[in-house]
Amino acid sequence: MIFSLKNKVAIITGGSSGIGRAIAILFAQQGAEVHIFDFKSSLSDETIAEVKKYQPNSNFHSVDITNEALVLHEISLFNTINILINNAGIAQIGNVENTSSEDFQKIFDVNVKGAFNCIKAVIPIMVNHQSGVILNMASVASSVGIPDRFGYSMTKGAIKSMTQSIAKDYISKGIRCNCISPARVHTPFVDGFIQKNYPNNQAEMYEKLSASQPIGRMAKPIEIAHLALYLCSDEASFATGCDYPLDGGFLYLNN
Repeated sequence: MIFSLKNKVAIITGGSSGIGRAIAILFAQQGAEVHIFDFKSSLSDETIAEVKKYQPNSNFHSVDITNEALVLHEISLFNTINILINNAGIAQIGNVENTSSEDFQKIFDVNVKGAFNCIKAVIPIMVNHQSGVILNMASVASSVGIPDRFGYSMTKGAIKSMTQSIAKDYISKGIRCNCISPARVHTPFVDGFIQKNYPNNQAEMYEKLSASQPIGRMAKPIEIAHLALYLCSDEASFATGCDYPLDGGFLYLNN
């Protein structure tokens, strides 16, 4: 089977909903034992139940990825980790003037330090096996300026640079590291973001956000998952140190 993940063990952060959920289910369908690191919720219960239909040994782990000690403990329970996907993240609206120190620290802790904690814990296991794949979720915001997204853009720029650094440092250890930079993806995260920040004109804002991609719509989570599957499969064994925009033409076709 092309793009098979049979006998692979994958950890997916933020795997309960949206892009993470789509990746978790697809990877299980392709043969991977999937472990979701996320906060416990009704969404996490639903997602892991769906994943277990395909891979019963898969599991949900209630993990706050900003807690380094907790991440290290949870990952120490694994003998093998073939794939790490750093997907968990939060958003924030504001420019540098109206971004508080508290908001800056919060988005940094989740989006950057959370990925750092997971990579640092997983790397020794991958080095020991002389193989592994790390896939980080960046954003088009790491490459272009987006109004009122100072904190979010900062964190995704860090993820992009982190990806290149990890790829460079561990290429001789058989470890590949790439990132995906989606444009807007229609997820519960986006719906909640619109509801919270634009409660009086939700439909108008949804259409505006959709139209910002030249292709005329937001991406579907499964479309991001398909690229993640390729990059984490053996078919992508020559791919490392790269950022892969999946953006409906956002970066290069917008006038």
